[in-house]
Amino acid sequence: VEKIALLEHLGLEWHCIGPIQSNKTRLVATHFQWAHTVDRLKIAQRLSEQRPEGLPPLNVCLQVNIDGAPTKAGVAPGEALALAREVAALPRLALRGLMTIPEPAEGFEAQRAVHARARALFERLRAAGLPLDTLSMGMTGDLEAAIDAGSTMVRVGTAIFGTRTAPANRG
Repeated sequence: VEKIALLEHLGLEWHCIGPIQSNKTRLVATHFQWAHTVDRLKIAQRLSEQRPEGLPPLNVCLQVNIDGAPTKAGVAPGEALALAREVAALPRLALRGLMTIPEPAEGFEAQRAVHARARALFERLRAAGLPLDTLSMGMTGDLEAAIDAGSTMVRVGTAIFGTRTAPANRG
């Protein structure tokens, strides 16, 4: 939020990518134009309720745990349609699409296969009448496979900023 305030004069569009805790929804609803990691109705409801009236609806992607990885967040693929319908009905949100962060896979074909599953789910939701236009999948290590599978938005922070190091434990 400090960075957003410092760079406000540039007219940038800010995307929140990362876990959204209940106690952080007001910050996301107030300062961001996109939230990529909505995976529960409770979080979506709070974002909708807390989105200021003067702002356009918050663009939302549902995070889907496309490969069922136990360490990854996201709604299960089989529950995505029901959640998408509920989120799409919220007044201060604009459901735009899906976002995935699968477990790393070795090789282009293995990477593409998991991204293809996300694309198939995206198309099923569109066929069910949801006007989705964003498929946010692929990061620096697998962006070619994600684009080949139909990604409309990739996340390339590591390619731009380098690998992050964990902050030192401040005890």
